[in-house]
Amino acid sequence: MREVCAKTGVEAPTLRMWEQRHGFPNPRRLPSGHRRYSPRDVELITRVIQERETGLALGAAIEKVRRWSDAAPAGAEDGSLFAGLRRLHPELESHLLPKRALVAISHAIEDECGAGAEKAMLFASFQQERFYRKAQARWRDLAGPARFAAVLADFEQVRDPADGPLEVPIHRADPISREWSVICDAPSFAACLSGWERPGQDEVDDMSRDFESFWSTEPALVRQASCMACSIIARAVPEVGERVRPALEEPVSERAGDRATLTRLTNRIVAYVSGGLSPRLPAPHPSASA
Repeated sequence: MREVCAKTGVEAPTLRMWEQRHGFPNPRRLPSGHRRYSPRDVELITRVIQERETGLALGAAIEKVRRWSDAAPAGAEDGSLFAGLRRLHPELESHLLPKRALVAISHAIEDECGAGAEKAMLFASFQQERFYRKAQARWRDLAGPARFAAVLADFEQVRDPADGPLEVPIHRADPISREWSVICDAPSFAACLSGWERPGQDEVDDMSRDFESFWSTEPALVRQASCMACSIIARAVPEVGERVRPALEEPVSERAGDRATLTRLTNRIVAYVSGGLSPRLPAPHPSASA
């Protein structure tokens, strides 16, 4: 408790009062009765403090943070989106795919998101900056109408260009540096692709490198992926949490993962894999808002 008080600025009697009256926080108890707090507990306590500073009453602040916690469960503490989602969803079936297949699925997700011209949250991990630069023009177009967009790669520094996504540097030792991920979290379209590169492929042709991968259009899972991506990004850019929090706290729309959405995305994937589409954004649907 002393460490938690030092990190959050909340005094021990206050924490005990919160726990007694609101059941928050909920630390693990040792047989001796001593409390043991996790890093997640510290994060939630800090969020309650931030909500209180906006004028919310204590009970309302705690309830809001609880809702956020339910939507953004712990899972990416080690900095891996792939491993975090697998821990939360062990039922996910992964497949060994070459990079060229991941590129096809990524383009299909990006195109479906771009065609809707919605205020989406967009995230992608490119591993290396040179891979991102090849897709930079494409992602500049995607980021234009997006509510928030960020890309991760081995950039030298953080960049937040006005005409493109936030560029977040990752270190070669970070677990995310071995991953390929694309997330589109929008009101009427949700999709997530995540792949982990198997080790020992330094001598393999780039587009033939194999990734253990899965993808999903389940809106709740995609929102969890968005929350995890924000958590990873916040390690390099702490203010991201405040920028994206309102969007992450919005209710998940089930229509974002309906059968029609899945069919359109699947058709795009098949077209890319078969070579029937070139990697560029389609024109927005006439009924889509600009």
